[in-house]
Amino acid sequence: MSDFVPSERELEILKALWEMGSGSVSEVHQRMCPGGELAFNTVQTLLRIMEKKGLVEHRAEGRTFIYRPKYSRERATTRFLNKVFDGALDQLVLSVLRAKDASPDELKDLERLIAKTRRDKQTREQEGE
Repeated sequence: MSDFVPSERELEILKALWEMGSGSVSEVHQRMCPGGELAFNTVQTLLRIMEKKGLVEHRAEGRTFIYRPKYSRERATTRFLNKVFDGALDQLVLSVLRAKDASPDELKDLERLIAKTRRDKQTREQEGE
């Protein structure tokens, strides 16, 4: 996996690819810049640079390159957690909850996600993973 850290603009491209799964330069450009904020060629150049860095990869479909992320959202999250919160997950969660006024429904959803993650982790541990 790449040792390169994505720039802000590269993160924007990665976010588009994480949402889409994969996409052509045109599809990434349209997702990122619905109002034409960036030139098509800029997105194309950034994707080529990102591929050299190992952040994305492509496959050819005829003359069209379809890009997919190699740098995962989880990896970006882990890097952020370690860089900003020294790996303290509880501090990250508290900071997010303080910064965003979560509704009771959002908090309930978070509780469900935590319970599911706990169950999944226990299952993996029981299976010896």
